[in-house]
Amino acid sequence: MALFVVRHQHEASRCPAQDPDRGAQLLNHLSRPHVRELGAEIRGEAVIQGEHTLYLIVESDDERGVRELMKPFAAAGTVDVYPASTCARVVTSGGCGVRASPASDDAVAAMDPEDACQRAIEAGLVVHRAHPLNAETSIPALLGGVVMPNAHFYVRNHFQIPALDAASWTLDVGGQVERPARLSLRDLRNMRSTALVVTLECAGNGRSLLTPPAPGEQWRLGAVSTAEWTGVPLAEILDRVGPTASARDVLFRGADRGRVEGRPEPIRFERSLALDVARHPEVLVAYAMNGEPIPAQHGAPVRLIVPGWYAVASVKWLTQIEVVERSFVGYYQGDKYVYEHESGGEVVREPVTLQRVRALVVEPTPDATVARGELAIRGVAWSGAAPIAHVEVSLGRGPWHEARLLGARSRGSWQWWETIARFDEPGPTTVRARATDLAGRRQPEQPEWNRLGYGNNTVQVVPVVVT
Repeated sequence: MALFVVRHQHEASRCPAQDPDRGAQLLNHLSRPHVRELGAEIRGEAVIQGEHTLYLIVESDDERGVRELMKPFAAAGTVDVYPASTCARVVTSGGCGVRASPASDDAVAAMDPEDACQRAIEAGLVVHRAHPLNAETSIPALLGGVVMPNAHFYVRNHFQIPALDAASWTLDVGGQVERPARLSLRDLRNMRSTALVVTLECAGNGRSLLTPPAPGEQWRLGAVSTAEWTGVPLAEILDRVGPTASARDVLFRGADRGRVEGRPEPIRFERSLALDVARHPEVLVAYAMNGEPIPAQHGAPVRLIVPGWYAVASVKWLTQIEVVERSFVGYYQGDKYVYEHESGGEVVREPVTLQRVRALVVEPTPDATVARGELAIRGVAWSGAAPIAHVEVSLGRGPWHEARLLGARSRGSWQWWETIARFDEPGPTTVRARATDLAGRRQPEQPEWNRLGYGNNTVQVVPVVVT
């Protein structure tokens, strides 16, 4: 339905609220059940005190329906109806003067950008871009359980969010295989399944902390979340189709598509894994997130989950798997998602793969005011290379002290940690945390700058004020 702002004004001498019976009739007329019977919804209302002016925010199919709703008020004064938009709609469409929705690719139905953005705002995500939607989890929201509720899980998109029909969705598996297959969602659910708790992190997490700035979404530190993913091990599907002896890579295509710089035609989102990586028993073709069907913004109905790798490898809205006989190079695996820097006068390019080791302080939050004495410091740590070996905490650039790890170690998901620290001196100070994994990798003190701003896992510095 369309959105309207309605203004009703009347003279003081004609104020209907002065008559108790007439006032009650108008209240009943504006009751939500009655308004719905008239085919409308009231989203907000306010009366300007002392000015005999009423404002309503109304959803209706058209202006005629709004004026039908306002007939009793028109009898007492004037009624003005203004076509309106939500803030989310204005931003996703490109500005106040733009009436049309953003251009879409008719090849695939897409989720309403306004609806997707509004859901992110209501969930408390920090929106970096409204369309395509990119939003990170706020640091305070990370505090709590092992997994992140679906609504609070960070969102990363390159194009519009596909709205795929789960009932008609199919996954085509072909290429260099002996037995090509087309699988429905029911087929996947009938196969052997497994559930894994996996942390996904955007490769650009922490990009905003780089100097000089690097292009791309200016993520702070909340482009990371953990969920329980349920699905079929990819190895099971590969065994069913039988890769040939010439198979080298497994290519994954999502339904999301759009235009990118330097390419004349729209492209699909594509990524590949080497065949031996794709056969790892923990790589999943997932259809559930935290025990529920995967939400549209997170890849419904089916997505890939690659534990330990940056989330770009976990292709969303998965529709095709193709086994190929040579290493794949594409826009999102060649042009983008590479570490690029200079070494010895030459440009060095390395692919973005495993998550770099990182510890994140969740409590206290940046710029918090804390009382002198003992304080619990808590956070999470993760690494794609190996489970976390230990986390250390430093106060005010002082010596490092080891924190206590909570729960079992895991390579694929974050590790909670905590320590009790003591603040004796009032004034501004800092809390730092650094992690080391069992492969011996430790967070650097200084960021490792690269042209596209990936993998910044420098030690986090949290300023606090002691009172």
